[in-house]
Amino acid sequence: MTRNRLREGFTTGTAATAAAKAAMLRMLGMAVASEVDVPLPREGRLHIPVESVASNGEEVEAVVVKDGGDDPDATHRARIHARVRLREQKGKTRVRIHGGTGVGRVTRPGLAVPVGEAAINPAPRKQIEAGVREALEAAGTQGEVQVIIEVENGERMARKTLNPRLGIVGGISILGTRGTVKPFSNQAYRETISVSMDVAASQGLSEIALSTGGKSERLLQSHVPGLPEAGWIQAGDFFAFSLQEAAKRGFNTVLYSCFFGKLVKMAQGHSYTHARKARIDFQRLARWARDAGAGSARLEGIVEANTCREVLEILQGDPAIRVFRNDVLRRAGISARRFLGPGPCLRMYLFDFDGRLLGSMQDAAFQAGGDP
Repeated sequence: MTRNRLREGFTTGTAATAAAKAAMLRMLGMAVASEVDVPLPREGRLHIPVESVASNGEEVEAVVVKDGGDDPDATHRARIHARVRLREQKGKTRVRIHGGTGVGRVTRPGLAVPVGEAAINPAPRKQIEAGVREALEAAGTQGEVQVIIEVENGERMARKTLNPRLGIVGGISILGTRGTVKPFSNQAYRETISVSMDVAASQGLSEIALSTGGKSERLLQSHVPGLPEAGWIQAGDFFAFSLQEAAKRGFNTVLYSCFFGKLVKMAQGHSYTHARKARIDFQRLARWARDAGAGSARLEGIVEANTCREVLEILQGDPAIRVFRNDVLRRAGISARRFLGPGPCLRMYLFDFDGRLLGSMQDAAFQAGGDP
């Protein structure tokens, strides 16, 4: 049986580049096919479908529909417009790139784009300029070009991204360091974590709160009400990476919120906690429960369990459950400290799915060390 490969897509930066190049070609009186060949930021090229190209007085506008492939992306199917103007002149060509309606604007420091500028990152800026210059060179023309990138419904799309938290207002960002989108891209998620930490550090925050997702984040927020919005970072399954990035930036305190299943994976030494990569050792978990004082009948159930939630259900009513949970917290803290290093204070929080705080552990409990 052949396994189907997930389909790659292209970034908002590549879509904007294709739209800008198509508009520039039409401006120069050249034919525009149904697809336009564009350079990628690092290396290689891609043929991108162009939906429409139209002249409007001194401007030409082209539209490209962003295709995220099989990646679950908030900007998938976004209609990205590029409007270009050209003032022909001899001498050096200049390309000025601006963001219009639906493209966010940066309001906080710490990002790759200065405060006040349109949220078009450096790599796609260079990519857009390269595409425009290719069109000019093909026509043998020089001059000053103004490019305005716009995104239909960009402000609405941005609500499903981290832009509001990062201080990017009014629309989405034009992104893409490689130009293509790999389905379920871990690299993209890691970059989001790093950028979020850069924003927190630029605002002078000494404390950040990591979580495995939105629900665990919301639960911790009720216990840490004073932390600014920029200090809340969803680390997902990137347990080791997020702690290492926090250590690089010198935060004084790191909070970590999660549910029991992820906590067990952390305690068992997994650096990445996604189910595809990190399997739970239930026999090992049963040994921990035995050391906490659980009865033999419950231990047999733990060995045969399918999920960590089932393990907690098996231990319900057993006096050992509290000791067991705290021991798993302690072991997770030991694992976390290995990635975080000796500097920042660390506090971990365990919640159940009903929102109750089942336990927390701080540095004093982690100092004992030992093999998790």
